[in-house]
Amino acid sequence: MSTATRDDDDLLLAALRRRDEDAFMTLVERHMASMLRVARMYVPSAVAGDVVQEAWIGVLGGVDRFEGRSSLRTWLLSITANQARRWAARQRQDVLASELPSGIDGDPTPAVPPDRFLNGRWSTLPVPWQTIPDEQLLAGELLEMVEEVIAGLPLRQREVITLHDLEGVPAAEVAEMLGITLNHQRVLLHRARAAVRMALERYVAGA
Repeated sequence: MSTATRDDDDLLLAALRRRDEDAFMTLVERHMASMLRVARMYVPSAVAGDVVQEAWIGVLGGVDRFEGRSSLRTWLLSITANQARRWAARQRQDVLASELPSGIDGDPTPAVPPDRFLNGRWSTLPVPWQTIPDEQLLAGELLEMVEEVIAGLPLRQREVITLHDLEGVPAAEVAEMLGITLNHQRVLLHRARAAVRMALERYVAGA
């Protein structure tokens, strides 16, 4: 996290602890979309807004105890994830099942390079894919398809790729949030990216 970002976070935190309404609205504007996306990993879209509302209540109640061991963004997303898990548990959904990796070292599945999958979009399409009609890209078909693929991944893969690739949470903080090792986080991210890549290749072949 850059020094400027950390300084800005510190100013917002200080203002929020004074119960400054403008600081709260700034946080809502910056992070609401990400919090909704994280909530949807665990709960139906129809209730994600309610979960995020409860998360914001938790933020206001816990801001005086926040020690800054993670970034402000990671803290907000952690509260959201925890609230969503609690909601899902109340609904008796088995949202804590994890996919235990096998063959952690030397997994041959091809993965997508991190610098080509950013914020839900490909920063640079592979050369053969440049032939996809611009109208399709502009219509967001690829993005919608990627979102569908991610939504259908096993929960742990969905958590890791959403937090790391879409929300930009550092790998170490993702592992801590989810209670897994860094190595397990790496494998889950590798497999999630591979699933997205295969889906994109099938899409392009069909196009």
